[in-house]
Amino acid sequence: MPTWAMLSFQDSSSYSMEQLILFHDFTMMLITLITVLVLTTLFFIIYYKSTDLFLLQHQTIEIIWTTVPIFILLMIALPSLKTLYLLDDPFNPNLTVKAVGHQWYWSYEYSDFPELSFDSYMLPLEESNLKTSRLLETDQALVLPVNAQIRMITTGADVIHAWTVPSLGVKADAVPGRLNQMMFSINRV
Repeated sequence: MPTWAMLSFQDSSSYSMEQLILFHDFTMMLITLITVLVLTTLFFIIYYKSTDLFLLQHQTIEIIWTTVPIFILLMIALPSLKTLYLLDDPFNPNLTVKAVGHQWYWSYEYSDFPELSFDSYMLPLEESNLKTSRLLETDQALVLPVNAQIRMITTGADVIHAWTVPSLGVKADAVPGRLNQMMFSINRV
């Protein structure tokens, strides 16, 4: 659940979001190590003001600082590709839901149940209280099953919208005249 002044991710409710958080933590660790190394080197160069001719014209060092970034980029690219393909892995869905974005609300249709559709409006500020998330609560929430393969189809009725659930690690643009599809599974509530 989002909280005020929250700086980290929400608790993950799906395997794909867990993988995104692990990838984020891994890349942040690499970025932190590189930043500390570069700042430490700069500090010593500026503080001691020494010029070493060995460092200025030495081919081995030039090869090292050319190949090390290549390996670092590969260390980032391989887990990134694994996570990307995991997020786009198609499967046979147990449930299909169509979400149509309107200017101030969403319309939902459960495709497997033809008579089940509803509109979901944002709660006015007067009806929200301290226990609800401001501007995130709706009058009718979309209910999805846990441990089921879900396909969400999004489109827009008037303007471009974005259907997003951060704790699931899913986001799809709802563009008028175009159907976007995403697949996900919820592990916990």
